[in-house]
Amino acid sequence: MEPLDVEDGFDVHEYRHGLKLRKQDRGTMHLDNRDDFACPACGDVFEQLFVSEHRENTFGDPGTSFCVVRTDDQILLLTH
Repeated sequence: MEPLDVEDGFDVHEYRHGLKLRKQDRGTMHLDNRDDFACPACGDVFEQLFVSEHRENTFGDPGTSFCVVRTDDQILLLTH
């Protein structure tokens, strides 16, 4: 189980072999974890990843536990 490396920011292209893009628009991406990557916050496998370059984001009820990770340029929301 390989954890996502967010030490120097997060580059989705480093993990494209195991992440499937569900939706993308200007400044955000929604991806499925197809390769059992580990969450950089808690170390557990996550199901979906939301990446945003926006300062503000609004989320509905994810219906599951989640972790939030901040890099210099992005917010990552990982659902478990």
